[in-house]
Amino acid sequence: MPMSARARHSGFGDVVGNAAMEQLATGFSFTEGPVWHPYEKWLVFSDIPESRMYRRIASGAIEPFRDPSHKANGNTLDRQGRLVTCEHATSRVTRAEPNGSVSVLATQHGDKQLNSPNDVVVATGGAIYFTDPSFGRMEFYGVPRPQELSFQGVYRIDGDGAGLTLLADDFVQPNGLCFSLDESRLFINDTECGHIRVFGVEANGDLNGGAVWAATEGSEPGSPDGMKIDSRGNLYCTGPGGIHVFDASGDLLGVISTPEYCANFTFGDEDLRSLYIAASTSLYRLRVRVPGLRLF
Repeated sequence: MPMSARARHSGFGDVVGNAAMEQLATGFSFTEGPVWHPYEKWLVFSDIPESRMYRRIASGAIEPFRDPSHKANGNTLDRQGRLVTCEHATSRVTRAEPNGSVSVLATQHGDKQLNSPNDVVVATGGAIYFTDPSFGRMEFYGVPRPQELSFQGVYRIDGDGAGLTLLADDFVQPNGLCFSLDESRLFINDTECGHIRVFGVEANGDLNGGAVWAATEGSEPGSPDGMKIDSRGNLYCTGPGGIHVFDASGDLLGVISTPEYCANFTFGDEDLRSLYIAASTSLYRLRVRVPGLRLF
């Protein structure tokens, strides 16, 4: 299908291009958390309401990957290529080990259960950062149950999984997050507020600052959720109408319109110039001009 895009800046075409968007698969309930393995050439993604994860292999076939997934949402790969997953139903962050077992990296803050870990990134040094809104304690996206914590926070897990640190607790609903190219800054969006905040990353992994960096504006359905940067430092973030693309200074270049409500995406394929888009009932692919980044 032809790509529909709204350019706000002359540089938008140089970043995104004008390729057609392909529908790769459909029939899901709500797709999320796509992650591309740069060496094994597979894409894993979640279907939250159905509590399943799927894998798209090099041939294009899509096969079951994890069932049940505990209503998994966001996924990433750590620096050893291990899959790290946020689970709504269990309030856990888990890691798939090479022997097939699953390690629980975080499930409680103090003596209280986490809300519902949502999205996750891994720093070069191995530290894992994740958001913990309350969506996974709601119908459809999770398992309705009382919330134990009085806030929705952002956390860091030590690379060895031994320690959990609360980094920020002043979000309404923290969601997508990504590092700047040099990892000196961490961008975190707030779905409820419709904006993206930027934090400085200190030498010990703590955060400072937190000013609003950009907002995703528009009257169409959509809000900040999945977020990634490309190899030039342009930031992609879901929002009203599709995927909003900002340059490295926070100026909006344009919006990639998606056929369905879009929750997340990732860069993939050999050259990392394919944008795999998780949009409600379907998985789409769009070729772009600027490649993304390898996770490890």
